[in-house]
Amino acid sequence: MTGRTKTSRSELARLGFADLSESLERLSELEARFGSDLRVTVHEWPGLWESTADPDGALRLLERLMESHQDALRPVLADDAATERLVRLVGASVGLGEFFQRRPAELALLLDPVTSPWTQAAYTASLTEAVDGATGEPARMRLRVRYRRHLAQIALFDVLNVSPTEAFPAVAAGLADLAGAALDVAVDVARREVPFPAADVAATPLAVIAMGKAGARELNYVSDVDVIFVTEPTADPTDGDAGGGVDTDKAVRISTRIAIAATHVITDLAAEPALWEVDANLRPEGKDGALVRTLDSHLAYYERWAREWEFQALLKARPIAGSVDLGERYALAVAPFVWRSSKRPGFVESVQRMRERVTDNIPDAEVDRQLKLGPGGLRDVEFTVQLLQLVHGQDDERVRVRSTLEAMDALTEAGYVGRPEAARFGPDYALLRVLEHRIQLRRLQRTHLMPSDEDELRVLARSSGLANSASALETRWRSVKLEVRGLHERLFYRPLLSAVAASDGDIVLTSEQARDRLGAIGFVDPDGALSHIRALTQGTSRRAAIQRNLLPVLLRWMAEGPAPDRALLAFRRLSDTLGESSWFLRMLRDSSGAAHSLTTVLSESAFLSGLLERFPEAVAWLDEPETLLQPRPLVSLLSEVRATTGRHGDDVDAAASLIRSIRRRETLRLGMAGTLGRLDVDQLGPALSDITEATLTGALALARRDAPPGLEFGIIAMGRYGGRELGFGSDADVLYVYRAPEDVGERAPRAAQGIVRELNRITEDAIHPLDLDIDLRPEGKNGPVVRTLESYGAYYARWSLTWEAQALLRARGAVGDEALLRDFEHLADRTRYPAQIAEREVREVRRIKARVESERLPRGADPARHLKLGRGSLSDVEWFVQLLQLQYALTVPALRTTSTLDALDGAVAAGLVAPEDGERLAAAWRFASRTRSALVLWSGKTTDVLPVDRTQLEGVARLMEYPPGSATRLEEDYLGVTRRARQVFEREFYGV
Repeated sequence: MTGRTKTSRSELARLGFADLSESLERLSELEARFGSDLRVTVHEWPGLWESTADPDGALRLLERLMESHQDALRPVLADDAATERLVRLVGASVGLGEFFQRRPAELALLLDPVTSPWTQAAYTASLTEAVDGATGEPARMRLRVRYRRHLAQIALFDVLNVSPTEAFPAVAAGLADLAGAALDVAVDVARREVPFPAADVAATPLAVIAMGKAGARELNYVSDVDVIFVTEPTADPTDGDAGGGVDTDKAVRISTRIAIAATHVITDLAAEPALWEVDANLRPEGKDGALVRTLDSHLAYYERWAREWEFQALLKARPIAGSVDLGERYALAVAPFVWRSSKRPGFVESVQRMRERVTDNIPDAEVDRQLKLGPGGLRDVEFTVQLLQLVHGQDDERVRVRSTLEAMDALTEAGYVGRPEAARFGPDYALLRVLEHRIQLRRLQRTHLMPSDEDELRVLARSSGLANSASALETRWRSVKLEVRGLHERLFYRPLLSAVAASDGDIVLTSEQARDRLGAIGFVDPDGALSHIRALTQGTSRRAAIQRNLLPVLLRWMAEGPAPDRALLAFRRLSDTLGESSWFLRMLRDSSGAAHSLTTVLSESAFLSGLLERFPEAVAWLDEPETLLQPRPLVSLLSEVRATTGRHGDDVDAAASLIRSIRRRETLRLGMAGTLGRLDVDQLGPALSDITEATLTGALALARRDAPPGLEFGIIAMGRYGGRELGFGSDADVLYVYRAPEDVGERAPRAAQGIVRELNRITEDAIHPLDLDIDLRPEGKNGPVVRTLESYGAYYARWSLTWEAQALLRARGAVGDEALLRDFEHLADRTRYPAQIAEREVREVRRIKARVESERLPRGADPARHLKLGRGSLSDVEWFVQLLQLQYALTVPALRTTSTLDALDGAVAAGLVAPEDGERLAAAWRFASRTRSALVLWSGKTTDVLPVDRTQLEGVARLMEYPPGSATRLEEDYLGVTRRARQVFEREFYGV
């Protein structure tokens, strides 16, 4: 202890000081230097420091003020009330302490009694008086100094209030009114600065429309102020030039200069720092649009061109500065667009993107500390309240208010939100906003991040009065976050149950109100959805009770998907099938991850929904996806198939049915893994090929049960099956080959043909078809369905055409007698890997490819959108690679593969293809393959054309792991990647 101080370190620690030695030294020096002028010693006034957010920081700022501005500070320290205001304020706000350091004369405000925030009119009058007709640098300095004086007064009201959460609405409204006054005076200054005749400037109206938090009168301490600028002509067109006023062009020109100048008054570099950013990006066409438009121009834009989110942004629109009459007419004119928006096409997609849009650029490291945009943050509350307003406000004017808390109250009074929920979430929202305010007030900086430093958290806890320690504040905040995360289900979805069944809540929606909610979130058939909800939740069974508890969450997840109607119907069917199964209900109740995955699968895939009806027990895989949603190895599949044929060998039809069931089940496993992002296209092809191989192994074992002894039989995989590149819905291209000992004689051809017929019968499946396509056989459709190995050899040696050698590039012995399969591959090698290929044969390959493009493309199909035969799609890549194989495979071993991508990699490694070209071709091949499989999963049908319908495109985009609202982005990505691949193909294949 030094000097005259009577304070100990332990006392400082008890009062909340952290830097004990430094603060003790500072106190001693201050007492020694300033003596009786210092009326804030700790031992004389401990309660002051105990109630200060950051006593160390307050003491530092007090020392700086004493050293540099003692005369200005003396009257404050002579008044106990003013002294308390000073210490409490600078203890909560370093930023305002620095303001006093810059502008010591403003310390006098601390002598005035603390009052509630003023009205905007009062602030405008005060700021106008301060500016006193100035322009340029003096106007900017005077406006900003007076603004910060009033900001300090609002902060005093806030900091000294015993209940910051109750004071929050008044504080936020005061900040918005002060901002409005600053803009109003800035417009006046700008009018004096713009280089136009005074009469024209006076005749030019300019209304400033506040959006977002400023429009809702719930502004932060430091926040961008979102605005829209509006003007209109004042000249009477019938009076000509003599009539006075300004025409449209002149009004827009002058008001644009006024808007720019007013923005500079707020934001320019000057002796006193800028106030905040004026953000006009919510205007029509955003940054690319005109800064100022006439009212008629705004309305024309909203009528014809505006996107859905722009109508939702208008919900908060409020005249805040400039021409009051024009601003009010603007607000009145745009209101119908807001309240009709939930019935417009595209509203559902826009709702799904509302939260996504604002989180796109948040670093992963910040998500968990985000007060505004993170899970359980302010955006969750605002999103839910605004959605409820947009849905019910179309018919009920009572909920057409701007402020979030006022909207919550209005929704509660109107019966759309239960009173228990409102009583819970109103305070939660206020708590989050108080934290946001105190964090920004600390340094007068725009931020929405909870501090991670323990000292800063401790200061925030003391400043907000919400906890007495850093850890306690962190715990309370996380508890509120968790509660807010459930807000959407409780406020929006749970009341839906009241429309179809008795509810524990105090609100009962009418069927019409429930239909409005369901329609707004994407249900195409709200009546059908209500019927399903009724069937799932009515009754007294254990299942109904659990479903009533779970369904609000499940409905939200379904609505977030691309096809909520389909998901709900499929979920109902699953629930009906599984009934009271304890494991199913337990999984839904205890595993939110599995339940969420289930709604994703049901919403995104008609194909999988159908298979799940056949295998409802497969839902259990979702509870252990790391192990149960992995492709099964071929050896495991073969073991199961062989065990099946062994057990049921005497009953071929029963064994065949089980084999088909295995194929469906394993395809379902892969489909679920793919839908949930656990399987990429490079893994899918081999996994589906393994399933096909196992299926045909079992089928062949059954089909050849009556074959003559010694008859060898083989199935040769061709095309994408041969390349192990199958997708969902792919045909299995095959050739059949046999070899018989001499003693079998003439029975062999009939036996081989019988095996083929039986294979087709055994594998025929109306639920999940397996098309064994033999069109690539010698002589095509005119050739025999099965040949001996010798017959294949003779044909290929004497008669084969170039296209048949090309087809053999993907021939792979897949199922049957191993020796026969290997002998066929050796035979094929002689044809597909020639010592040389003549130029006329190269020309023939190119000619056939051109014919395929012109003749095989379905009538009316867009070549740019056909996934298989279109420009830059699968066939372009495959034909290019296959031509290289025909030309170089004999001398480049890496090209002797049935895999397209492996062969392409080999060609790049051998220097036959430039690396950049190889990347473009591979990207197009993968993209087209993914899209084909996604189309089958989405629709349950095989198709090769990228859809034009936006709903289908959106569904495919979700399956390809795009965010909501990405239909156009998927389309653009596909067209872009295939266009680049086509450029490579035309240059390298055709020589164009």
